[in-house]
Amino acid sequence: MSISNYAENALLDTLGGTAFSVSNVYLQLHTGDGGEDGTANAAGETTRQAVSFSAASGGSMSSSSTVTWTNLSTAETLTHWSAWDASSAGNCLWTGALSGSATVAAGDTFQITTLTLTLD
Repeated sequence: MSISNYAENALLDTLGGTAFSVSNVYLQLHTGDGGEDGTANAAGETTRQAVSFSAASGGSMSSSSTVTWTNLSTAETLTHWSAWDASSAGNCLWTGALSGSATVAAGDTFQITTLTLTLD
């Protein structure tokens, strides 16, 4: 998992007194590593789904609910995800790999049941 360059800089700016907060987080699917800015290897399914997180503890935080995509638009193998501060456009916050790849068909439902972000 990797925190994005945008989020790294925004968090560092808080040390200088610049406020930073994210109201909502949205997940996007990828067929390969999304890269630092989350724009590489985007899945054919472009809809971003909202995700909620529990409070951080011990340098990590976990999703507090299942994230679901229904009626996927494309048959492909999903391998990665990216987290964004908007449902479209916006700024990439974080990227990471799924615990295992998932081959899906058009029309399938895909779920991410747990997602943990860790700073170390």
